[in-house]
Amino acid sequence: MGQYQLLCLFGLLLTTIGGSDGGGGDNVTYDGRSLIINGHRKILFSGSIHYPRSTPQMWPRLIAKAKEGGLDVVQTLVFWNLHEPQPGQFDFSGRRDLVRFIKEVQAQGLYVCLRIGPFIEGEWGYGGLPFWLHDVPGIVFRSDNEPFKFHMKRYATMIVSMMKAARLYASQGGPIILSQIENEYGMVEHSFLEKGPPYVRWAAKLAVDLQTGVPWVMCKQDDAPDPVINACNGRQCGETFAGPNSPDKPAIWTENWTSFYQVYGDEARIRSAEDIAYHVALFIAKMKGSYVNYYMYHGGTNFGRTASAYVLTGYYDQAPLDEYGLLRQPKWGHLKELHSAVKLCLKPMLSGVLVSMNFSKLQEAFIFQGSSECAAFLVNKDKRNNATVYFSNLMYELPPLSISILPDCKTVAFNTAKVSTQYGTRSMEQRQKLDSVEQWGEYKEAIPSYDETSLRANFLLEQMHTTKDASDYLWYNFRFKHDPSNSESVLKVSSLGHVLLAFINGEFVGSAHGKHSDKSFTLEKMVHLINGTNNVSLLSVMVGLPDSGAYLERRVAGLRNVSIQGAKELKDFSGFSWGYQVGLLGEKLQIFTDYGSRIVPWSRYGSSTHQPLTWYKTVFDAPTGSDPVAINLISMGKGEAWVNGQSIGRYWVSFLTPQGTPSQSWYHIPRSFLKPTGNLLVLLEEENGYPPGISIDTVSVTKICGHVSDSHLPPVISWRSQNQRTLKTHKKISGRRPKVQIRCPSGRKISKILFASYGNPNGNCENYAIGSCHSSNSRAIVEKACLGKRSCTVPVWSEKFYGDPCPGIPKSLLVDAQCT
Repeated sequence: MGQYQLLCLFGLLLTTIGGSDGGGGDNVTYDGRSLIINGHRKILFSGSIHYPRSTPQMWPRLIAKAKEGGLDVVQTLVFWNLHEPQPGQFDFSGRRDLVRFIKEVQAQGLYVCLRIGPFIEGEWGYGGLPFWLHDVPGIVFRSDNEPFKFHMKRYATMIVSMMKAARLYASQGGPIILSQIENEYGMVEHSFLEKGPPYVRWAAKLAVDLQTGVPWVMCKQDDAPDPVINACNGRQCGETFAGPNSPDKPAIWTENWTSFYQVYGDEARIRSAEDIAYHVALFIAKMKGSYVNYYMYHGGTNFGRTASAYVLTGYYDQAPLDEYGLLRQPKWGHLKELHSAVKLCLKPMLSGVLVSMNFSKLQEAFIFQGSSECAAFLVNKDKRNNATVYFSNLMYELPPLSISILPDCKTVAFNTAKVSTQYGTRSMEQRQKLDSVEQWGEYKEAIPSYDETSLRANFLLEQMHTTKDASDYLWYNFRFKHDPSNSESVLKVSSLGHVLLAFINGEFVGSAHGKHSDKSFTLEKMVHLINGTNNVSLLSVMVGLPDSGAYLERRVAGLRNVSIQGAKELKDFSGFSWGYQVGLLGEKLQIFTDYGSRIVPWSRYGSSTHQPLTWYKTVFDAPTGSDPVAINLISMGKGEAWVNGQSIGRYWVSFLTPQGTPSQSWYHIPRSFLKPTGNLLVLLEEENGYPPGISIDTVSVTKICGHVSDSHLPPVISWRSQNQRTLKTHKKISGRRPKVQIRCPSGRKISKILFASYGNPNGNCENYAIGSCHSSNSRAIVEKACLGKRSCTVPVWSEKFYGDPCPGIPKSLLVDAQCT
């Protein structure tokens, strides 16, 4: 089929696909303890990977790394506005190929949680709803409203039917074990008054009646109707979740935020691996949690104009897999250790009885006691102090805000605060400077006047209703005759924008913008007016549609008031005759494509006076190798970038954080977008960017570091191996020791030991120095174990270093290495 499939084709699907087909499939049910697959209770770790935020070429590697990290499930949202941009026109090609994505997950032996929504939020434009819904007569989104329910039912039925046609539900032998209807509705339900609760009941019934053969969930919906499971979203569900609303439902965590989504103008807020691990362990122990999903496990890229208002193009870059799909260490590795430790406890956790006990106000234990096996979670809630507790006649030291996991109620296999996995340093290598002025062309966007517009109104139009998400840009134009007696004038424009560029008689006069926390702003600028008729052209720019909140269809954007203050009078033009133009001429001509770029007259860069709102183009070759590619736009201002006709997203380098740095400077170019040579790069620059300052870079992890003390725990895998040997020989095997384990990315080897110290080195992996105790053999021993290898292991053990350099002092080993 072509890119678009008509609704009639899906109408055929709906008539031919019946209820769930259990032949040869898995039976997925649940009880008050967990999901049950083919009669077996499961504790499942899941990670969100959104198929359109990466590329089909990236999917296999992302899923493989998720599996290697100890995940059992891949969770994804389904993006209605991506799949049905116009009523009845569907697109499941390329990055939108949901079926292909799910089949890839299945091929790698993982399950899928499918969050159909259809409202998804997800920092995605309009919360995933197609904007054409806005124009359906009488519609009220997400309420007991017949027009909305008609379209929601039609869409949800279509997605479910597509999954059934591809036999992707577990009941059919597929990987989908869980589905979600709606999303965080409990946060806005009260706003809809009497129209809220009936909508919840209707949505739940819609889901169940679709007969998928697998359970459904609603997140942040404490009153989710039976049999739909109510789930938690947040960072601390072990503390904030009220629990399942029925004793027959399991505790499920659908969004454990691994970081925080970032908006332009804000610094990245980092959530530590230790904090994530603590709250996962607490949820599993205290709430008997059986399903935890990391949101996001891989954030990816908001290509094109898909990001919601003010949200960065790079999405959840601090997730366990970064925007480019590289391991974000130690987060990825520490969570992998956590998953391994929890899975050592499965039998008593899933079949035993949970007993809790308090050591003191801030220390407690959760014990899962089976008929012959026992597992314990020892909790220290004190955020500042270590705690010593006595459990089963043994003493345990607990670091601040940590949980120790004892798979046999005796031996600690893992502590959430003790990170033994390596740290990684991501670096950008400049591969091609685009600094040749002669290679750049420019095309100045036409500034329309009132007479050149065809859409007219005697008032200020609301922007989203006018553009209908066809463009970020809407021109507001008017003309008026100026009285020469007013020599000084001030243009004042109030906007809900998000950005405004003002031109008078074709000349740029000023700009202003809002921010995520306050989208309203005012441009106030002294302007020069000519004697006679003046043309005022105001370009209102949106940086994404809203994505959350009640009554989304009522949101407004664009200009709210326009006036000019002269020396003697104030003229309000808000009710004047206005001419409008949706979008830019360059967009209409698609000059970012190979064909479109040939039909406009490009000038040599710098051949005329600079104008904000200028298109630039050049060509570049793809960097050799397989490392991810990024474009460094530090020299630019604000706009959008295309490579070979595909948008890599909006950029806004000039919007600085409080620390004076851009929120994002590098923008991902997937390798699948590139040809070996002659790649067309086109940028729309709204400000005063300098294209020759751009470079094409590659992204890699070039430094790895391990810092482990003798009080750290050995790798969890050694606990499993030792206890398996113990069971076979009935004899305890010694030799479990803390270890520094470092590993270069695929295709690289350890080429240099930058630092090595066994003793008491000062600092950490970011800033270190030799301490008062140091083994002189440190570097030689580490080099012997590691150089020329992709990975190596060095035990934190005095005998490895030919003796104790300073007896009686706690030791640690810090190794920093270079990968080449």
